[in-house]
Amino acid sequence: MPRLWSTLTAAPHRATFLPGALISVLAVAWWLADMESRRHGGGGLAPNALPGPLLHGWLMLYGLFPFFIFGFLFTAMPNWLNGSKIARPSYAATALLMATGTLLVFLSPPLGLALHLAGWATGLAALLRTLVTAAPQDKRHAGIACAALGLGWLGDAALLAWLFGDLPDLLPWSTALGVWGFLTPLFLAVCHRMVPWFTSRVVPNYVVIRPYGALWAMLAACLAHAGLTATGHADLTWLAALPLAAIALWFSSRWGIARSFKVRLLAMLHIAFVWAGIAFLLFAADSLARFTGLAWSAGLAPLHALGIGFFSTMLVGMASRVSLGHSGRPLEADRATWWLFWLVQLAALTRMLPDLLPLPDALFTVAGIVWLLAFGAWAWKFAPTYWRPRIDGRPG
Repeated sequence: MPRLWSTLTAAPHRATFLPGALISVLAVAWWLADMESRRHGGGGLAPNALPGPLLHGWLMLYGLFPFFIFGFLFTAMPNWLNGSKIARPSYAATALLMATGTLLVFLSPPLGLALHLAGWATGLAALLRTLVTAAPQDKRHAGIACAALGLGWLGDAALLAWLFGDLPDLLPWSTALGVWGFLTPLFLAVCHRMVPWFTSRVVPNYVVIRPYGALWAMLAACLAHAGLTATGHADLTWLAALPLAAIALWFSSRWGIARSFKVRLLAMLHIAFVWAGIAFLLFAADSLARFTGLAWSAGLAPLHALGIGFFSTMLVGMASRVSLGHSGRPLEADRATWWLFWLVQLAALTRMLPDLLPLPDALFTVAGIVWLLAFGAWAWKFAPTYWRPRIDGRPG
């Protein structure tokens, strides 16, 4: 056990990606079982304090992605800033507290959320130390990432406060901050920095295009979307969603998606980013329908285009790259990884279509099964790399 623990905590991504991979499977397996229980007249599998749909939303926003986000940033941010590495006690404590908290949410939501928040705060404090102590330089991407994590912590805390007090207004803020204050700004900032850079490493005669003005506009639009959503003005969110869609699609065209298909691992990132533009367009269309009084709704299709199409497929691309490179393996997506990536695309489409077309709701379950198969297979493939030493014999 000491040797296993030493290997599992030899690098930040090991300690965080492993619980993230396992919880990604657990979260959707539980959601499928909960839906089936309620469909057949049961009371569902969620604790009384958190109804099934609410717990599902929390798991998708706060219970799954932060493990991969912290693992990525613990690895990348010191390299971005040429700063101090994240100490082993910090990233190990982050992983343990958040993993324990996530599991306890199923049994005792208040205790689970409190532990989860403690782990989150530990990880954010470690990243802020690296940010603050690094030499003066361009710290914009690192600063945005830390700010987004701070808003995510507030959104997570809002749910805990909602559980303890009669504060119904906190619940929409918890969801809005999770989507528009935390995940969307953070994914956009990481893509703004990493997608052109990764592309420049493998595509000849490539010109890196990543204007900060466009990024600031997207971040401002995200915050506006959060505020409008949380205050019940979904009919006006098109004012934020349309600029987001226009800029995201412009970035996709300028970053050279067509040239990326020569390298699968790179194409995965470009394809995932296209989903951001699609999701923002769907959010805009749904909001405009409300604004004009049109008897049409996109339902939850925009949210799943963002959550499964953009976040989940980008996670597969980025986490696969980190897992391969930091286990001593070549940075190449084999056929299995490539098809798993496309399986997540199928899950996104299957989940969205019943909200957009007159198709049976049974496709929701099919989408969950496809997503579970994809992430289950991904975890089966990559999880062993986190508890085994690097194959090249190097430390880390």
